[in-house]
Amino acid sequence: MDLQHLAFLLGTWRGRGEGSYPTIEDFTYEEEITIDHAGDTYLTYLQRSWSPQDGAAIHLERGFIRPGESGEVELTLAHPLGLTEIGHGTLSGSTLTFTTEPGAVGRSHTGSDVAAVARRYRVEGDRLSYEVHMAAGGTPMTSHLRAHLER
Repeated sequence: MDLQHLAFLLGTWRGRGEGSYPTIEDFTYEEEITIDHAGDTYLTYLQRSWSPQDGAAIHLERGFIRPGESGEVELTLAHPLGLTEIGHGTLSGSTLTFTTEPGAVGRSHTGSDVAAVARRYRVEGDRLSYEVHMAAGGTPMTSHLRAHLER
């Protein structure tokens, strides 16, 4: 499969973000996302974030972006929180939108109680911005993360 339509995502993106959720205190974070071509029909996705105050690790995600059926784009991620996430999405210009369908968030016995995730990534030149919405712990889908990164 051709990945040319996803080439605008390639690179290492760095910047700062903000997080909030009804069950936690608001926070800021620094982040790096690397999207690379592995020589096959998918892109690799590597994300890590850390505290701007002391550099302590906050979160990691590892996975793949790949073309789906009928123009769809798929995102598969593994989280160290005991979660896997499968998002199905669309590409419109330079905006990717992914949503998880019921049952598309897998959870280990001790994994975080996340029921659904929705993500929107926008690229404008060398600037990537994104928003993440999440349903977890009985809280319905609500805004959780937003960031602006530079290539």
